Amino acid sequence: MSDREPQSIYRVLFHNQGEVYELYARSIYQSELYGFVEIEDYTFGTRSKMLIDPTEDRLRNEFDGVQRSFIPMHSIVRIDEVEKEGIAKISDSKGDKVTPFPLPLPRDRS
Repeated sequence: MSDREPQSIYRVLFHNQGEVYELYARSIYQSELYGFVEIEDYTFGTRSKMLIDPTEDRLRNEFDGVQRSFIPMHSIVRIDEVEKEGIAKISDSKGDKVTPFPLPLPRDRS
């Protein structure tokens, strides 16, 4: 048996096209690309369950083959280190009590 500590699991919530994505990953860090967070090694529930959550299945298919994601920092709602993986899901962001950080309006340069 190994003396290695168990690898951390992170729950990441971020805004994506009017929805809030909740995903679980084992590796998260600040990107070398300014203003981005890198997410690697996504974890999803095992497919051996009798019931498959359609939202989790949609996320699994959307991120299938993705090695690394670059998420803009202003889209991140929250990152938590958790004890165990939960169910990945997509929520409607309408009615949320969390407001994304405001971005400056582009100036007309005419």
